[in-house]
Amino acid sequence: MIGRMDNAISELTERLLRFRDERDWRRFHSLRNLVSSVAIEAGELLELTQWLADDDIERRLADPAFRDRLADETADVFLYLLLVCEHAGIDLAAAAAAKIDRNGVRYPVEKARGNARKHIEF
Repeated sequence: MIGRMDNAISELTERLLRFRDERDWRRFHSLRNLVSSVAIEAGELLELTQWLADDDIERRLADPAFRDRLADETADVFLYLLLVCEHAGIDLAAAAAAKIDRNGVRYPVEKARGNARKHIEF
């Protein structure tokens, strides 16, 4: 599964880079600008659920228009994140796998199961 995901991420990144380069947008893609764009798009994702109760959000998932907007905003965050990783030379799949491993040590099942405390509170 991970190998397939690595391949899919690589192919998607290449497609995104072609899209960017065909439009001569690389000059706008400094690391600062890309990181800012991740945060901006994450804010737009957050805006979709602003002021809504969790139950209301869950019900809205049945609405195709809401799901389309949710998909668009998650895609925007993901695509900018891919550009950040490409610019910085980060293998996103490897970084994510390593982070899960570190979190496994920081949040052992016997201490973390069923609570939302930070690891320093254990």
